[in-house]
Amino acid sequence: MEAFRLLYKQYQPMLFRYILFQTRSADAAHDIVQETFIRVWEHRKRIDPSLSFPAYIMRISGNLLRDEARRRQRHERLDAEIAAAGSAGGENPLQELEASMLDEKLGEAIAGLPDRCRAVFLLSRIEGKSNHEIARLLGISVRTVEHQISHALNVLRKHLSRQA
Repeated sequence: MEAFRLLYKQYQPMLFRYILFQTRSADAAHDIVQETFIRVWEHRKRIDPSLSFPAYIMRISGNLLRDEARRRQRHERLDAEIAAAGSAGGENPLQELEASMLDEKLGEAIAGLPDRCRAVFLLSRIEGKSNHEIARLLGISVRTVEHQISHALNVLRKHLSRQA
């Protein structure tokens, strides 16, 4: 345990600066650094001491950065789709009716999600919580949160495409 603390103390500042430079977000950088060291701890028995530890944590954090970028892109794409559907209303009563029907179908699709999947999706998309915050709130791993959000988006896309 003491060796882990020493590694964290030595490499956390460097890793944080690198990730902060990549993300431009202190919150995201803290989350990724924390998740990197969690993974180091979880896989501590498989770490080869003859290999470079900085290279190891940079590889882990690089993978987490890519995962975060993909998640953010999916989130932005869904937000754009929802915004486009929401802005379809306005002056045209037919568009307002279509938007209202889409909202209703979306609500039905969300209600049909499994309980944990629905909770994760709502915390992420409605309350705007980060994956790390959701994981902490629900007592599940960040990876489970990512999987649940991905599953929810796939179910919603399929449900909405069948309704179109």
